Amino acid sequence: MRIDKWLWCVRLYKTRSIAAEACSMGKVLLGGQTMKPSKEIKVGDELTINLNPLKKKVKIIGLLNNRIPAKDVPKYYEDLTPQEEYDKIEMMKMMYFERRDAHTGRPTKRDRRDIERFKDSDF
Repeated sequence: MRIDKWLWCVRLYKTRSIAAEACSMGKVLLGGQTMKPSKEIKVGDELTINLNPLKKKVKIIGLLNNRIPAKDVPKYYEDLTPQEEYDKIEMMKMMYFERRDAHTGRPTKRDRRDIERFKDSDF
């Protein structure tokens, strides 16, 4: 099975053309080497996929012909991604989260400047 088709079928990429482009750009590695979208894969291959900022590592468990529902995805690959990668994503979400009290309205120009000044500071 072609690598670009498999990546699309297991929902790692939204479209097959995006999966093919990722392969061409070197974002999908097999054994540490880049591959063309037409590269044939087999069960047992381990892929490293750069889904900025996450570097996902998967082991192919099964091949398929068509795109599958999201609930069936775990049957076709084993996620070998270290927990630290997922923790890094959670940390980034927490860092960029902004909260405002409900019903306070939009920030004024002065508030916006203060917010931008605070974000740009090095604490």
